[in-house]
Amino acid sequence: MSVLVDKNTRLLVQGITGSAGASHAKACMDYGTNVVAGVTPGKGGQLFEGKVPIFDSVQDARKATGCNATMIFVPPPFAADAIMEAADAGIELIICITEGIPIQDMQKAKKFIEGRKCTLIGPNCPGIITPGQCKAGIMPGYIHKPGRIGIVSRSGTLTYEAVWQVSNLGLGQSTSIGIGGDPVHGMTHLDAVKLFAEDPDTDAFILIGEIGGSEEEEAAAWIKDNCKKPVAAFIAGATAPPGRRMGHAGAIVAGGKGTAAAKQEALREAGILVAPTPGEMGKTLVEAMKQKGLL
Repeated sequence: MSVLVDKNTRLLVQGITGSAGASHAKACMDYGTNVVAGVTPGKGGQLFEGKVPIFDSVQDARKATGCNATMIFVPPPFAADAIMEAADAGIELIICITEGIPIQDMQKAKKFIEGRKCTLIGPNCPGIITPGQCKAGIMPGYIHKPGRIGIVSRSGTLTYEAVWQVSNLGLGQSTSIGIGGDPVHGMTHLDAVKLFAEDPDTDAFILIGEIGGSEEEEAAAWIKDNCKKPVAAFIAGATAPPGRRMGHAGAIVAGGKGTAAAKQEALREAGILVAPTPGEMGKTLVEAMKQKGLL
């Protein structure tokens, strides 16, 4: 078992003929992901890489190929519409890589998908990977190794760092999810934590957050009351000046809320070990697992 994607995932790529979409679609195919369709309006009937059919709409792609997940590389002005089109077509998993989507557009898209049987990851995210089975995103596949550690992060680069450390420790990952750093997004830390807590093939997981918002505190509260698995965490942005956005659009401390110190305190109160530096995430996970008797 894995979280959200596996060898049975049938991936659609929206924006497959653009430079980024084409490059990463091919990388996913080379990894072994089952890319079954692409969508670019006006280019229906063509083939990508000589074998993947391109359609004018997600609805057409869904009907013809049974795709159950989509990866979106549509430019920012049109990306929210692409999310809604995928949801309307019944795609179960929507992974939006695009960054720079206007907040009002994302608010409209998020409202549109409420109550529908779909999961949105992103936008402005690296995607999701179950090593050895399915890569649906822009992450470097070679650093991932099959294993039993889950990883969820707002930061793409910190996701890769945690993955690299876990792989070098010989533990490997069950699934790694980059949820993105925009203020309006789909999957939250809490959503991912619940998936990992319920997954029998995930023994422990790493939660990587950053300043801004309150999602890490919400996840910590749930873990404290509901999760017995070992958890390690890291919060980025401890030295960020208040009121200044740092990197991600959602990484801003405002009104005294969303500070690194507050998040770290909430995590520790939940019994979660917090790594002091990004270079110690793997080491901190090992310590958490030892405390639970798993190593």
